[in-house]
Amino acid sequence: MNALSNLLDPAVLFFVFGVTAGLLRSNLEIPTAISRFLSLYLLMSVGLKGGFSLSQTGLGAHVLTGLLAAALLAVIVPVIGYALLKRWLNKLDAAAVAATYGSVSATTFIAATQYLTNQGIEYGGHMAAALVLMESPAIIMAVALASWVRRQQGTAPAALAPGQEAPPPLGVKAVLHEALTDGAQLLLLGSLVVGMLTGEHGKAMMEPFSSGLFKGMLAIFLLDMGLLVARQLPLLKGVPTALLAYGLLAPLVHGALAVGLAWTLGLSQGDATLLTVLAASASYIVVPAVLRHAIPEANPGLYLGLSLAVTFVFNILAGIPLYTLVVARLWQG
Repeated sequence: MNALSNLLDPAVLFFVFGVTAGLLRSNLEIPTAISRFLSLYLLMSVGLKGGFSLSQTGLGAHVLTGLLAAALLAVIVPVIGYALLKRWLNKLDAAAVAATYGSVSATTFIAATQYLTNQGIEYGGHMAAALVLMESPAIIMAVALASWVRRQQGTAPAALAPGQEAPPPLGVKAVLHEALTDGAQLLLLGSLVVGMLTGEHGKAMMEPFSSGLFKGMLAIFLLDMGLLVARQLPLLKGVPTALLAYGLLAPLVHGALAVGLAWTLGLSQGDATLLTVLAASASYIVVPAVLRHAIPEANPGLYLGLSLAVTFVFNILAGIPLYTLVVARLWQG
């Protein structure tokens, strides 16, 4: 259960290959429609497997405890992030980066579930719901914070570029609607419900789809993610060294908070590991997309470059096995 075994995983190696091909400026690419399909397939599979698991275990106290832990972290992480980041960045940039790191990465979560499966570590199906639960609070907090900063400064939203007016910032109501109706989140929750309702019968029917194809689909998706990371690396040009360090150290700090909370609440080893992965991850799809409209003054090169080109890479290559090892050592004495 170490970083080397994770690096020798075919899916992770395809991710490394994708980054390498992108840096070599190869014309290798995954068509956008196929990339979107792969993303939807993985979310649907994870939701179904989570629902099948919940149909067996039910919605007991352990489920509510896990979701409570996720909700607490979704509030604590962006608050801590903003308090630290505003020392280096203007307040609007700090709010945007804090929101990105306060939210979660579905791809990192999916890779972690596969890693735990490979290691024979069981986890609760409700952790898929925890993924959805942790997506939105950081966005809402960032938008509210940005509105407060603008009122304090007495300024209107800045232009995105000289001579180009920024779109009006989204209000909290609009952000709530966009965050809660995001297609990926709805698909994940819908698949979870379908899995719960169909149980063992549905599991047997969907086995070739939800499990048999999963590993290969994940490998192709991570290949595409590697190509995307290579394209985003230029965003890091000019980013202060302190912020690059934040992209590597923040996952460790947030993960440590999750481990402590999971230990205090008595979560199982598998659930604690996934909670740690979620806390240590950062959003690079949903949150940046919302922030471009909600906080147009913020620099996308900061929050997108750090979350995708630094934190996501760290988590895929080393973070997931590290968090798994730490939790295993603590939970197994």
